[in-house]
Amino acid sequence: MHEIESWAEEKRSAYLYRVVAEAEAGTAREALFSELAQEADKQAAIWERLARGAGQKVPDEYLPDLRARMVAQLVRRFGPWRVRGMLAAMKVRGMSIYAKGVPGHHRPDSQSELGHRHRGVESGGNLRAAVFGVNDGLISNASLIMGIAGATSDNASLIVLSGAAGLIAGAFSMAAGEYVSVRSQREMYEYQIGLEREELDQYPEEEAEELALIYEARGLPRDEAVRLAKNLTADPETALATLAREELGLNPDDLGSPWGAALFSFVSFSVGAALPLLPFFFATGRTGLVVAIILTAAALFGVGATLSLFTGRGSVYSGARMLVIGAVAGTFTYFVGKLLGVTLG
Repeated sequence: MHEIESWAEEKRSAYLYRVVAEAEAGTAREALFSELAQEADKQAAIWERLARGAGQKVPDEYLPDLRARMVAQLVRRFGPWRVRGMLAAMKVRGMSIYAKGVPGHHRPDSQSELGHRHRGVESGGNLRAAVFGVNDGLISNASLIMGIAGATSDNASLIVLSGAAGLIAGAFSMAAGEYVSVRSQREMYEYQIGLEREELDQYPEEEAEELALIYEARGLPRDEAVRLAKNLTADPETALATLAREELGLNPDDLGSPWGAALFSFVSFSVGAALPLLPFFFATGRTGLVVAIILTAAALFGVGATLSLFTGRGSVYSGARMLVIGAVAGTFTYFVGKLLGVTLG
């Protein structure tokens, strides 16, 4: 029944292409997705012939399943851009036009240039993730410690216990979230790239035409778009990487390891969460709290200043903004803890 499943996938893609084209009515993208719908219908016809040749019964009419109808409603309600991840997962190509480039911008002339452009965009990704992980650990555990300090006053042992629990729980939560996120991205990529590999074997010319339509919609003259698409799809491995980037909007170089992402997140969060907790191992009461506040404030300013590397804003401004955010969170939880301590005490 493999041919029937492939026929249904192509018909579902054609259905969703038309929904996207309808949502893009009046824009240059309408023509792109209308033509992609026609290409999907042609590919479905190929699978239909193969299915009939194998003696399989093909439905007289395609009826969208519940998932396709739900995604279609979301496209109509929120627009294709906001649900492009769902569309890409359901074999709707061309989603990369929402994330990269606009008509008239320079297009790469080779796969190596294309890969270089993507690596440039993603450079510093690990550092950025580490900074955010430290920041999350800092603010969440400092706020927790401030809340406990407000409720229990000089009970350093309870502060240490609560802070350690917050560190462990938060780090495992962050690690689990990163693992699931990266694992899901990899599963989507592996599934979609498997479909692309099979389609390249069955109808390479149609796949090249889909790619040419995307390049044409992004500003390349028709003849040049066709030439570039054929050149890039001539080699199977180059073709797969190109289709992943241009049709799926996925960069295989950026997927990473789920376990690596989980460990990275666990460590960075733990480092941030440990900073406001450390003083209570060496000092008690007000002294420990004051040292924790000073250490956390310095770390928050440093994190904000580091983030300025990615935002382009001034380091002092970014550091001060992060310090204010942390101060508001810590002050709020301190007084909530104080109030609960008085009420429940």
